[in-house]
Amino acid sequence: MTTYDGPIIDAHHHLWDLSLGRHPWLSVSAGKRGGLGDLAPLRRNYLPEDYRRDAARQNIVGSVHVEAGWADGDCLGETRWLDTLDKTGGIAERYVVHVPLASARTPALIEAQARFSRVVGVRDVLSWSADPARRFAARGDLIDDPQWRAGLARLESRGLVFDLMVFPNQLAQAERLARDFPNQLFVLNHCGSPIDRDGEGMRRWGEGLALLGRAPNVSIKISDLVAYDHHWTLESLAEVVLHCLECFGTARAMFASDFPVAGLHASFDEVYDAFKAIASQLSANEQRALFFANAARLYRLGDLSSPARLPA
Repeated sequence: MTTYDGPIIDAHHHLWDLSLGRHPWLSVSAGKRGGLGDLAPLRRNYLPEDYRRDAARQNIVGSVHVEAGWADGDCLGETRWLDTLDKTGGIAERYVVHVPLASARTPALIEAQARFSRVVGVRDVLSWSADPARRFAARGDLIDDPQWRAGLARLESRGLVFDLMVFPNQLAQAERLARDFPNQLFVLNHCGSPIDRDGEGMRRWGEGLALLGRAPNVSIKISDLVAYDHHWTLESLAEVVLHCLECFGTARAMFASDFPVAGLHASFDEVYDAFKAIASQLSANEQRALFFANAARLYRLGDLSSPARLPA
């Protein structure tokens, strides 16, 4: 067994400046969201220098910023703001941006977002629960909505990945979506969000993930394992990671931090040290694929194999 010490692309993290007033889900009055627990620790600015501090001991050579719940109606504002940030060390070198795919403005927004050179993907969160404290999406029927699907159909011609965020009860719908759009590349976020941790909940998640894993145009981000496993152990994390790899293989999976959200329940080093321990049983090429090469390919990061570590 060999512990990975090569270059890492963090395929999923967020940045925000709360002084801009553009993240309503982080306001004190917003309440709970998504089963993440108390959000109070997230109510502070999280900027490139904060990411560098958290990631200082890991060999991060590049990262992908994923839309962070910026105010509705101003998705371009987040992209413009990201372009003003210091990219030292490859932080937020690529963006997965928000476009509301069911909007009348979708065609124009996709074209506008695609003009930013760092934009490589789109996310329009679909995670919906009957429990208002859990849900991220405003509606539970978006994934089958004809207008939403018409918006999704515009991404392939622009070469944009779709980051797919759903709960386990939506994984069968997600598989049908992937089958209906066979030439669109999808990346499932956060292991498919195994939110219900009892035996039945984990069985439902596991079966849904196996079904979605059969779709060759879907990859998976193994990220924020602690979001719904607040009292995690290496063994409990390994159970989820190994099932993800069983369903998707090492050619369609990648590790990612989901910081600062994952920081609610683990440090950056705990996240990546757990990944390294669990992956140590794999070959060197498989580990490189999970930590670096798959993200570089899917998010068009080019050759970042040689840069120095992020400055501390």
